[in-house]
Amino acid sequence: MPALPPLPLPPALPGKPPCSRRPGPARAPARPRARARRAGRALALAGLCTALTTALTACGAGLEEQAPGGKGGLVVGSAGFTESQIVAELYAGVLSKAGFRASVKKVKNRELYEPELEKGRIDVVPEYAATLAEFLNAKAHGPDADPVASPNADRTLQALRRLAEPRGLKVLEAGRAVDQNAFAVSRDYAAKHHLKTLTDLGKSKQRITVAAGDECETRPFCRPGLEKTYGIDVRGIDPKGVGTAQSKQAVKDGKDQLVLTTTTDATLDQFGLVLLEDDKRLQNADNIVPVVNAKDAGDAKVARALDRLTRVLTTEDLTELNRKVDRDRLKPHDVAEQYLSRKGLV
Repeated sequence: MPALPPLPLPPALPGKPPCSRRPGPARAPARPRARARRAGRALALAGLCTALTTALTACGAGLEEQAPGGKGGLVVGSAGFTESQIVAELYAGVLSKAGFRASVKKVKNRELYEPELEKGRIDVVPEYAATLAEFLNAKAHGPDADPVASPNADRTLQALRRLAEPRGLKVLEAGRAVDQNAFAVSRDYAAKHHLKTLTDLGKSKQRITVAAGDECETRPFCRPGLEKTYGIDVRGIDPKGVGTAQSKQAVKDGKDQLVLTTTTDATLDQFGLVLLEDDKRLQNADNIVPVVNAKDAGDAKVARALDRLTRVLTTEDLTELNRKVDRDRLKPHDVAEQYLSRKGLV
């Protein structure tokens, strides 16, 4: 049965507010028993509010994981170049999906962010297995230490873990995505001399100039390696930098014949360049691998979240993501977000 409508209020008297009352006789003071009942009801209501607040707080805590070390969130470190920024955003995305509050902090280079990782001011970084292994090797045993990295990914990871653990770092699983030194020639030059591999270039007996950094002159994976491993006749180094636009333009124009770049260089097509396969495996295994601060980000849930991405990400994926930032001028965060969504990782 519907409720009866409320009785209308009497019309307001002239000059008075609508809800004013005439003064009535003073009320008698409340009896002690009535006061006690009212106080009891107030205490019960306060207790109910406290219980509700506690319950809501507990529910809220389940929505966002605490970092393993008791910190409020996880900081993902990024170096100051495109690919590192993209992968850092990918890491932050999968960690957020796993329930952690994750943010990205850009630091210029490894010399600056690696100590921060050891101290726990950064919790996670995307790294390159061979490069980090040699970096930590030099820190532990000096710049002239015997190399520990190799073209074999498993052995390189084992060496890296031995060096990382005493520093409070944990090296997670590496994936298929690799970014290592690579050499490219112009498409026309490759066609003219029938080149697909660095071995082909050595057999061609062409004298070449390499557009690279000036350190290429002495680095074992640059001029010395090209000459010793592949028999390539290197007549000189044109110090225009590693994978820079100037280096690639010099090869496009025919001033230089070979450019030192990386396997995920996304702008080779723009310069009409093609990579030559490192078929004798001169370069070390620079697979991309997450490295975490063992205390603050070393638990299984962090590892599982990052491993979901590691199993999916490929070298080709990285190249395409780099292209979207470097050529199409999209933001690393947006590119990473689109990729994670497309792969079903968020």
